[in-house]
Amino acid sequence: MSLVLAEDTRRTVKLLKHYEISQPLLSYNEHNRERRIPKILNTLSGGDDVALVSDAGTPTVSDPGYKLVRACISEGIAVVPIPGASAVLAGLVASGLPTDRFVFEGFLPKKKGRKTRLNVLSGEERTIILFESPERVGRTLKDCLDSFGDRPVAVCREITKLHEEIWRGRLSNGAQHFDEKKVKGEVTVLIGKDSDSVHFDEEATR
Repeated sequence: MSLVLAEDTRRTVKLLKHYEISQPLLSYNEHNRERRIPKILNTLSGGDDVALVSDAGTPTVSDPGYKLVRACISEGIAVVPIPGASAVLAGLVASGLPTDRFVFEGFLPKKKGRKTRLNVLSGEERTIILFESPERVGRTLKDCLDSFGDRPVAVCREITKLHEEIWRGRLSNGAQHFDEKKVKGEVTVLIGKDSDSVHFDEEATR
């Protein structure tokens, strides 16, 4: 391997040092991907291997990695995935909500298009999975309550990490709970269909 790509090199360099990995490290993110991709393709075309890593979770999920993957495919360069931690699947498994059918929406729009997107999702019978920043969890649950009605929800914080926490209940209770409680870390929100068989018996945190 001749190059390691990371969204935030400051975080990844700690991991590389821990495992005594000395390959060159290059930042690759939404802001620099257009100018980085030609250089990366040149490195790959020369016969060298490049590793794309993520700050948290699986690379290319809700980050610009897929643009690089598409560029590689266009150039006939092999892309080899290595399965790793995924907040989407880990959260779904631990949520207690139906796992047979689900839809991953990533981050909702902050302003423009947010209401429209929620209205589209309001008809979903599949479990809905969202990523959210800790500062907007309460607002997002309130917006989902307004659009979906009082559905069952699981809010996973720092999933698979040391301070993992999972809150389960109804959107109405969740909106109040997370409006009053400030949280930190990576947050995954999972919303189930409005069915007696899917609702949780009571609000609970573990």
